[in-house]
Amino acid sequence: MPSYSLPSAKVIHVDTRGAVILSEESPETRDSRGIYFPNHIEPVSHIAVDVGGSLAKVIYFTRSPDPPSSPSVIATHGSTSPNSNISTPRSISPSTSQHGGSSLTASPSRRNGALTPLVLEPHNYTLSGLDDGLVRDSLIRRTSQHFPGGSLNFERFETDNIHECVEFIQALIERSAVVNHVPIEEMRRGVKIMATGGGAHKFYELFKDTLQVEVQREDEMECLIEGLKFITLIPDEVYYFSDELIHSASNPFANTHTCTATKPALPSNGVLERPSPDPPKFGVTFVGNPTPQFPCLLVNIGSGVSIIKVDEDGKFERVSGTSLGGGTLWGLLSLLTPATTFDEMLAFSDQGDNATVDMLVGDIYGQDYSKLGLKSTMIASSFGKVFKKGGKKETFSPEDISRSLLYAVSNNIGQIAYMNAEKYNLDRIYFGGCFIRGHAATITTLSYAIRFWSKGTKRALFLRHEGFLGAIGAWIRNIESPEEN
Repeated sequence: MPSYSLPSAKVIHVDTRGAVILSEESPETRDSRGIYFPNHIEPVSHIAVDVGGSLAKVIYFTRSPDPPSSPSVIATHGSTSPNSNISTPRSISPSTSQHGGSSLTASPSRRNGALTPLVLEPHNYTLSGLDDGLVRDSLIRRTSQHFPGGSLNFERFETDNIHECVEFIQALIERSAVVNHVPIEEMRRGVKIMATGGGAHKFYELFKDTLQVEVQREDEMECLIEGLKFITLIPDEVYYFSDELIHSASNPFANTHTCTATKPALPSNGVLERPSPDPPKFGVTFVGNPTPQFPCLLVNIGSGVSIIKVDEDGKFERVSGTSLGGGTLWGLLSLLTPATTFDEMLAFSDQGDNATVDMLVGDIYGQDYSKLGLKSTMIASSFGKVFKKGGKKETFSPEDISRSLLYAVSNNIGQIAYMNAEKYNLDRIYFGGCFIRGHAATITTLSYAIRFWSKGTKRALFLRHEGFLGAIGAWIRNIESPEEN
């Protein structure tokens, strides 16, 4: 087979017009659905990797002249979780019990994807017969302009199994060489790994030596902000829980496909309820006219939590954080419950009743403490019922423990986020990171905490690809010119 070279683009821009978020393959992929760009043309052959303390996230782009089969309307507009009346941007899928024990590996259906920066088989040409590499490359560049379209693909792996991540990328590069009809050496020269997160330094040699490609390390915080700028351009990516309490999810998305810049309205009596162990149900509103909204606060919840202030011009500063994050929840629930995956832990929390574990205001006063505005259902002490002085230790269910700890961690993050937003006079608070995972109870708790403590003046905003901001930012940084960065 003749040796052909890959065309490359020095500076390209992702055409986000008409972008569609695809349907999920299972509840495990609800935050890693692909995004189809029907109008994007330029070749892209680099891979972005964001390696955190718990998870490694991978992003790559595959060309396709045809749109994916039936992009799901449900995936675009959201649905209701089968285990809750809280409407969330999760698509209808099999029950958690059917897949809860599976590990975080790349989905089988996407293992057939490849980096395809050029179109090899246009209808009116026979490229395989061209021996002149320059003529062939020129022809490919011209004919590829007639075939716009491609998908941004998202995968994640547990960092403890980083070798699975490396093996996936290696297979992707090898498969791409076959698809593009070039030797593996040529394909490696055309691929670059854009690495960010702590693992970009820790596993640099592993990626470089095993994959035999160029590895470029990018600053973690800069990538988070770049990722936020880009992902907020995607229609229906950003969403928030509306201010109207709802008790039925029979038609949760009617007339919600709107964008509004108005602040939440206070109840007629001017008093908001305290956050409770069973937060009210909120409707979901998607931002239909996407545009970056700066200034803002970005609360990135990974293994730990980083709180980043973003100015109107995009300049940023990490102003706070906490060590009590997703890794805390994951670690403690691994000790306290039989759950072996984060999805199992979230499934447990959906079925739990934290009132059996937490000490509530009503347990102390026997009623509301109206003078201070404390309802009887408010959590006075997380895990406060576990210790019984002089008494026999009780057994608590994994479900109740999971829900209690989820509320404890989420409420703590919500309050810290509010205090920083108040300090810097910021109304918009974006929550990102793999801790959220589109989980209704988590989103509701964070939303309600911000709504209450700010007296309705600040809004919690969420992202459907919340865990991939760093990887998206690294991917974008290789696309834009140095001047733009």
